[in-house]
Amino acid sequence: MISKNQFKIYTSLKQVKYRNLHNLFAVEGLKGLEELLASKFETISVITTASRLNTCHGIVEFAGMQPEIVSEKEMADLSSLSTPPGVIAIAKMPQYQIDTVDFKNKITLFLDGISDPGNMGTIIRTADWFGVVNVICSIDSVDVFNQKVVQATMGSLFRVKVFSEELEPILSSAKSEGIEVFGAVMDGKNIYETEKKFHEGILVIGSESHGIRKQILPFVSTKITIPNYVTGSKRAESLNASVAASIILAEMNRKKHAGK
Repeated sequence: MISKNQFKIYTSLKQVKYRNLHNLFAVEGLKGLEELLASKFETISVITTASRLNTCHGIVEFAGMQPEIVSEKEMADLSSLSTPPGVIAIAKMPQYQIDTVDFKNKITLFLDGISDPGNMGTIIRTADWFGVVNVICSIDSVDVFNQKVVQATMGSLFRVKVFSEELEPILSSAKSEGIEVFGAVMDGKNIYETEKKFHEGILVIGSESHGIRKQILPFVSTKITIPNYVTGSKRAESLNASVAASIILAEMNRKKHAGK
């Protein structure tokens, strides 16, 4: 049974300051629970309603845990969703250490000012699909342990290492070690025409509203863009950040593996 103090802590995890204070975050839904229990993340508690107990009991029992039962109202208080899923897990945040050596021989994703939870979650899911190991987010990006972000990653958060850091020092260190930095900008080179093989490098994606910020641009050694084939003025001003990341990572991987 969850104590009143535990319940208070778990409901507070909707706010980033309390997630950081307790080093905990919530994972909502059966899919998220399955991915969490299959990962190396530490699960603290699995919480469900009586009506949903049968759907998760086998999974939780297999993991050697005993689910906690709460009322429908308590589940609504714990959930960040308009329709509570009936199953929520509480997990410890991972403690990762950044080392620029980990950027060698692979593409690493840097996110500059991504504020929308849905976009952030989709980008992390996309990174997982294309084999990106590390995603570095600027400290003003939306918190990746936000429940809506966690939900949108569909379990990819448990496979991709995601950091929240000041980007400039890491980019400076990476460039000093000869790691190329690609920036997705409007006036860059057509991603489909560049002869780069993309065996290694950092890809920087900025927000839809501001793009890559001016203090980050000096670290970009190669500007790339996704061409717009529409003529005239009646066209979108920019692509959604998650869509742009998907297109660029797809082309990077195509070029990387071409001829193998």
